[in-house]
Amino acid sequence: MISRIMTAAASAVLMGAAVSAHNTTPEWIKDAVFYDIYPSSFMDSDGNGIGDLPGIISRLDYVKSLGVDAIWMNPIFKSGWFDGGYDIIDYYTVDPRFGNNGDVKRLVEEAHKRGLKVCLDLVPGHTSSQAEWFRKGATEGPDGRYADYYIFTDQISPKDSADIIKRHALEDPDSSKLGPWVPTDEAQPGNPVNGKYRGNFYRKNYYPCQPALNFGYANPDPSKPWELPVDAPGPKAVRREMKNIMAYWFDMGVDGFRVDMASSLVKNDKDKKETIKLWKEMREWLDREYPGKVLISEWGEPGQALPAGFDVDFLLIHRSPGFKQVTRGSSKTKSVADDAYFVKDGKGAFDIFLKEYSEKLDKSKDFGFISLFSANHDINRLNSEGRDTPAEIKTFMTFLLTMPCVPFIHYGDEIMMRNVKGLPSVEGSREERSGTRTPMQWDNSTNAGFSSAPSEKLYLPVFTDNGKLTVEAQEKDPNSVLNFTRRMIQVRHDNPALANDGDWTTISDPDKPYPWVYSRSANGETFIVALNPGKSKVSTTVNIDGVKGLTPVIVNGNANAKIGRKGITLNLGGISSAIFKAEL
Repeated sequence: MISRIMTAAASAVLMGAAVSAHNTTPEWIKDAVFYDIYPSSFMDSDGNGIGDLPGIISRLDYVKSLGVDAIWMNPIFKSGWFDGGYDIIDYYTVDPRFGNNGDVKRLVEEAHKRGLKVCLDLVPGHTSSQAEWFRKGATEGPDGRYADYYIFTDQISPKDSADIIKRHALEDPDSSKLGPWVPTDEAQPGNPVNGKYRGNFYRKNYYPCQPALNFGYANPDPSKPWELPVDAPGPKAVRREMKNIMAYWFDMGVDGFRVDMASSLVKNDKDKKETIKLWKEMREWLDREYPGKVLISEWGEPGQALPAGFDVDFLLIHRSPGFKQVTRGSSKTKSVADDAYFVKDGKGAFDIFLKEYSEKLDKSKDFGFISLFSANHDINRLNSEGRDTPAEIKTFMTFLLTMPCVPFIHYGDEIMMRNVKGLPSVEGSREERSGTRTPMQWDNSTNAGFSSAPSEKLYLPVFTDNGKLTVEAQEKDPNSVLNFTRRMIQVRHDNPALANDGDWTTISDPDKPYPWVYSRSANGETFIVALNPGKSKVSTTVNIDGVKGLTPVIVNGNANAKIGRKGITLNLGGISSAIFKAEL
């Protein structure tokens, strides 16, 4: 038995806690590691400076060499490109910058030959204001097919109307933080016609150029006729459209979708009851028509998302104080603060994460999996301010790839690509997101092997740190972050205790956060993971009953374990980590 030294609440939550998939989750998810690709930045095959699908196909052997099981790509559909592809004009057509629909079919076939799954990005909450659906919905009148695909009104006070028009310039990224109503030249003012409204204003979902699709209101106000109930014809038609979109790509062989802003669909749904019902309906349809397909949510509340029918839910930094504590720290101005746990300053803690993750794991364990990630298209890379050495990146990778979760590795994090500050905003990235979307760095040829285009034509610049941060350079170095990541993924796959549904228990004292020591167990096997992201060497003694010995499996830096009369003493040098297999 393992002695637990933690808060009483966390201990109670973790006693015997193991994650297990609900009965619709495909078996392969239990052991899956994902690799996420921003398509515009991965590989350019035609020399125009922007990545594309044939480019991704040409690099599938590399993706397979990492040991990952699946790819998730950000949106590839025809887009207005104000928000990096998340303003979709046509869900059924690949944007010409990436190729064509046939390239998706070929990508899926080539990925499947290599044992890789392919998941696309579904954006169900809104379209681009350039979408044909929106233009027709705004102009065809109340009886048109798309009349209630969106939410229109003209019942806004003159003061609010003037203020909205003033603030909602489409080119202003900060307008995403403003109120929900946007003026449009498409819609025509008018009075109710057969109980339905066309108006001068539409409801947005994020940016002003992203009109919200109408899934209805959880508690419609009778005095506001544009607030349709969820079972009205318009919202029901939008649900059917989303099923049609998924079916179209499933029929092409796609294995699943990551769903953008999955909790944002039904309006005025404070407790998310109607949104949960919506996704349960989608899941029932999916299991009936396309069994074995995967749904991954950007929700941030696995206790809601997974029972609703998702297989995996991302833990989102802006909704998770615990994940923010260990990866980004408390600062509101820096991407990585001095008090983040995974930086070398040694000022951090993991107590909030431990309590939060334990509780979320307990609520979701019977339905699906939580996902943690190294970074993504919105979140700064691991190699950011305050975290910039190979040892630090390896320590975080040890954490990510030994947690009970579905890990997502952001393209380039495995070669320690750095988050570059001061880049221009490209297609809505704003400066803070440009640094995590720079082109993949393959070798020391022109533009790091990403594109043959002139450097000024690149989607974003490359930064190889004099050639060190490329696949080519790190392939040659057995101690590189790339090769370390490969070994970590292989060890995770080889040992069910380290996979997504093994038991997880912290055995060190969260009040003394360096080092952090936890166990992973399954099928009678136990592994001990020890993490010291700080620059000072540390030691701790823990009691684990029945352990006769500890065998090192993967060691990053200086770390060792000794069994004595008082228990197991773990000694870790500055910025180090280790996995030990327990002999029981």
